[in-house]
This record gives sequence, C-alpha cells and structure tokens, in this order.
Amino acid sequence: MFNPTVFAMAVLSAAALASAPAMAQTAGAAPSATARTSCPATLRHTFKRLQDEAPQDLCQYAGKVVLVVNTASYCGFTSQYEGLEKLYAKYGPKGLVVLGFPSNDFGKQEPGNSKEIADFCFNTYGVKFPMFAKSSVKGADANPLHAELIKATGKEPKWNFTKYLIDRNGKVIEHYPSKVTPEDKQLVSKIEQALGS
Repeated sequence: MFNPTVFAMAVLSAAALASAPAMAQTAGAAPSATARTSCPATLRHTFKRLQDEAPQDLCQYAGKVVLVVNTASYCGFTSQYEGLEKLYAKYGPKGLVVLGFPSNDFGKQEPGNSKEIADFCFNTYGVKFPMFAKSSVKGADANPLHAELIKATGKEPKWNFTKYLIDRNGKVIEHYPSKVTPEDKQLVSKIEQALGS
C-alpha cells in the first residue's frame, strides 16, 4: 500500500544524502588493465577518498595535468582552498585536476578525522576537487606519491599547501612552496602551458 508520508521522507532523505559533502565527489571508475599499464609511474598509486574512504586509483587522472597539494584546515594558508577550487573549476574542463592531501605534519594543523575534514572543506570553501584521506607528506612516513614527488624535485614540503605540478605525461614539472597562491601568475602560466592553452 502506498504511504505518502513514507514516500516523502524517503525522497527527502535521498535528496539530503545526495547533497551531503561525503557525496560531493563522485567515484572515479577503476582504470582497465590496459589503462593501468599506460599510466605514468607517478600516478600508479591508490589512496582512500576523504569523503568515504573508497579506494581511488590515481591512474584515473592519467592524461591530465595534475596539481598535488598538501592541505590543512587550521593554517594561515587554508584560504588557498578557495583559489584551488577556482583553478579546478576554470581549468578542469581543459584537463586540470587538483588533488588534495590533508596532512597533520606541520604544526598539527589538521587534527580532524576524515568526516570533519570533508565537512570543513565542503561547507567552508565549497571544495569539489578530489581529496584523499589524511596522510603524511614528508620524511620516512611520506605517502608514496609525495615520496616520488620529493624524489623527482629534491624538494620536500616545508609547510601546508606546498604544490607539485605534474604534466599530462606524468612528469613532475614544478614545485611551489606554500606562499605561492593558486592565483599566482607564475603557477597559472605554468598550468596553462601544461594544458596547451
């Protein structure tokens, strides 16, 4: 028997879930075996997505220009989330993806759990670019991607919001310290160059 009250509650629950920050980013399809073999070594890593800890193969970003950023919610540079989201919105259709890696390595400025970080990023800055579960980005405990980025550039993150730019072929082309904002002409120019714009 049809119950309009139960139906209305189900519709409202579904709408609330669909708009929740945990669902702000859609799951990336797992790359096929062929795609994985053509994936640059730099991207051959799997990380848990921040919102729901679903494993994400970075090979899904092969062929894109990738900006990797270590992030923190309670840092003087945290407002860079806004600029990073603008970069992603503007250049995403041309092939840029911003990948955020929360880290508590610097000043203990990312103390929250995955849900708290996801809620903060989405509710405060409207972040829709891919974010991954909190990990270390420096030293012996650096996550595998950051270990490769450090090796490729010889530059370890010194603070939150350090950026690494990777070209469409998976080559690490630049490192930017925290003070270089997402709006910085040098960074934007290098992104446009890598995109072929």
